[in-house]
Amino acid sequence: MSRSSLALVNLRAVVILIVLAFHSVLPYLAFLPPTPHPFDSAPYQWLAFPIIDSQRWFGFDLFCAWQDVGLMTLMFFLSGLFVPSSLASKGSWKFLSDRLLRIGLPMALAVIFLAPLAYFAAYRTTAVDPGLGAYLEHWLALPFWPCGPQWFLGELLAFNILAAAAYRFIPGWDRHLVRLVALADNNPVRFVVGLATFSAVVYVPLMLAYSPFAWVNIGPISFQSSRPLHYLVYFLAGVAVGTYGLDRGLLDCDGVLARRWPAWLAAAFAGFLLWAAPTSVTLADWGNAPLIAKFAAGTGFAVASATSCLCSLAICLRFAHWRAWAFDSLSTNAYRMYLIHYVFAVWLQYALLGTDLFAIGKAVIVFGGTLITSWSIAAAMGGALPALRPNETIQGVRGAAHEDRIDIAQKVIEPQ
Repeated sequence: MSRSSLALVNLRAVVILIVLAFHSVLPYLAFLPPTPHPFDSAPYQWLAFPIIDSQRWFGFDLFCAWQDVGLMTLMFFLSGLFVPSSLASKGSWKFLSDRLLRIGLPMALAVIFLAPLAYFAAYRTTAVDPGLGAYLEHWLALPFWPCGPQWFLGELLAFNILAAAAYRFIPGWDRHLVRLVALADNNPVRFVVGLATFSAVVYVPLMLAYSPFAWVNIGPISFQSSRPLHYLVYFLAGVAVGTYGLDRGLLDCDGVLARRWPAWLAAAFAGFLLWAAPTSVTLADWGNAPLIAKFAAGTGFAVASATSCLCSLAICLRFAHWRAWAFDSLSTNAYRMYLIHYVFAVWLQYALLGTDLFAIGKAVIVFGGTLITSWSIAAAMGGALPALRPNETIQGVRGAAHEDRIDIAQKVIEPQ
């Protein structure tokens, strides 16, 4: 297994840990209102914050703001990396049927059964009748079916369908993407500028039209109004980088990106400030905020997302090319943990309401409990639902920028 492949295995483990940590600290954000959001009233903000605790710590606000800018963007990028190898190996129809089975079916089961179970805790914080029967009545009366964190899988499935259609009806479509990556082979700055530019072009108009905070809920489908095209840009960027090769260019462990990780860390902090400063001006009243502040916030988001993504890759490629049982296991079980963890996080938060622990203590308990339970159950599920092992490889993507054949190794990020 190459060093770049090992680094991506470990990055996948880190990503699932961050996802669990993000959902674990949500009730303890300092900016939240003093009381829980009502269950039956729009805009149904309990979807994002099912539990609101009286204990708060502003450090969690900063952590969640940083992850809101970069985490999901990075996940879509990583998901796109291994699409070319799968398409080349399986063809469009087999690829599509595989994605429907591996993404669509687990997502549907999680939305149908696990989402109502998780949000039952949110209902009980404001309910007059906290019983199960009353909850089901209120749940079915909602104008949509809440999906929880599985919104990510819905968008990912849509992007995979687009990739399969492009592969079948637009031959060589990925080669056009590869040319963009080849131009920035050993120049990550050029790559990040292009990424931020494409992101800003598709993100800023939607953000100005709908605000950066609006969500659309249609049946069991949910997405943030301003971000689908932004996420698509990063998914396609992952496809392009994956086609170009995992062990050269941007993802070379000895390349410019990895060697200059301190500069990319500084760039990520600068990008975050570039987004946070104008965003703070718009938070109180987005509708009446100055247009220049809105535009600056949107542009800052595009820059912050790009620099954060490159920073994560740089640090991972520089330091994370080693083997460890725990990280191998987390990587193998990451997808299953993502599917099931939210139930444990929300109910642990509910159980800690009213206790005298401070916010950090509660968050540590929720995170630890969520990690242990979801990891254990995911590992047990793995016996019945085998996942691709870390040492499996897929080869055979042809026609990259400089070679007739490149090897795409380590299908470790996409849902397995």
